[in-house]
Amino acid sequence: MTDAPLLIAGAGIGGLTLATALRRSGGQALVLEERDELSEVGAGITLWPNALAALDDIGLGDAVRDAGCALSSAGIKRADGRWLRRLSPTAIDPALGEPVVAIHRGTLLTILAEGAGTDIVRTSAPVRDVRQHPDGVTITLAGGERITGCGLVGADGIRSAVAAHLDPDLRWRYSGYTAWRAVANVGLDVEPAETWGPDGEFGYVPLGTNRTYWFATQVAPEGQTSDDELGYLADRLAGWHDPIAALLAATAPNAVLRHDIHDRDVPRRWASGGIALIGDAAHPMRPHLGQGGCQAVIDAVVLATLINSHVDLPTAFARFAAVRRRRVGRIVRQSALTGAVIHARGPLGAAARVFAQHLPQRLLLRQLATVAGASAYRRPTA
Repeated sequence: MTDAPLLIAGAGIGGLTLATALRRSGGQALVLEERDELSEVGAGITLWPNALAALDDIGLGDAVRDAGCALSSAGIKRADGRWLRRLSPTAIDPALGEPVVAIHRGTLLTILAEGAGTDIVRTSAPVRDVRQHPDGVTITLAGGERITGCGLVGADGIRSAVAAHLDPDLRWRYSGYTAWRAVANVGLDVEPAETWGPDGEFGYVPLGTNRTYWFATQVAPEGQTSDDELGYLADRLAGWHDPIAALLAATAPNAVLRHDIHDRDVPRRWASGGIALIGDAAHPMRPHLGQGGCQAVIDAVVLATLINSHVDLPTAFARFAAVRRRRVGRIVRQSALTGAVIHARGPLGAAARVFAQHLPQRLLLRQLATVAGASAYRRPTA
């Protein structure tokens, strides 16, 4: 790398993980974030052992484990509370290598920002134009300011300006369902679970002694909203098993986030010369495997390793795209398929529930380990 910093668009999970990894190896980075501040936004996130193994490589794995809540049991329930599928610690931990960690997204971002160094993060700096030249890459911010770096990594999410530069024809498609997320101000001594209803789901995981992360989805028209999202959910989920009503009652109305779930094309190119994409900018995925943030972490650590292993950025970026594209592509497709199954109605939905109930445990655990186990994180070689 030259004396000019590597520009990173986006101070989310992928961008801050990459900046942390580069800092540990002596590299220079400048992170450009569209938001006005790095505040504690969002809800919860689960980090699976594959992501924890990658965080171990940059010295942050234990900090995340200590700040989060270890989950060693999980399952799927019917709306009346009966289990469709239940996995215990004696099955999950040996298969995955260690427990899954649930953590507030804001807490995770704080850990990553401290690792990266807040002095290298610029807020209120949305990237609007990208120009590549022999000396590197020059980006233009919304206000017209130009910044030149040795290269550019787009970690700016599903609406990535950098991805649109590499592939201007990216298309969006509505999945057919919407999602809510929030953190309830209550700690519950219950097993994490996901409940499948006739047209959606509700799930919850503990974040510690006094906070529980929950999420819900429903088949709905695109763009539909409610003046009282929390009240709407309470009415819709009335009669579902405990502790769903208690979680909704312990949630502040302004804490509820609602987003339609969209699919977006995977860009034809993840790298071109001195420009590369990671995280949702490269491979947006539906949330049902819990791998969006995990794969962004792995992208960042793998890319930093390759940057440190190669003489020039274009070679490192091209190698990154070759290493990661096929692997993550399978997870994107599996996430979309899982979402389609959960939200299927009629006979197809009923068949999906029968399949979930009777799939042999060894096959389910093998699939989970392949996607998200500690052994699923593979350190790249030069």
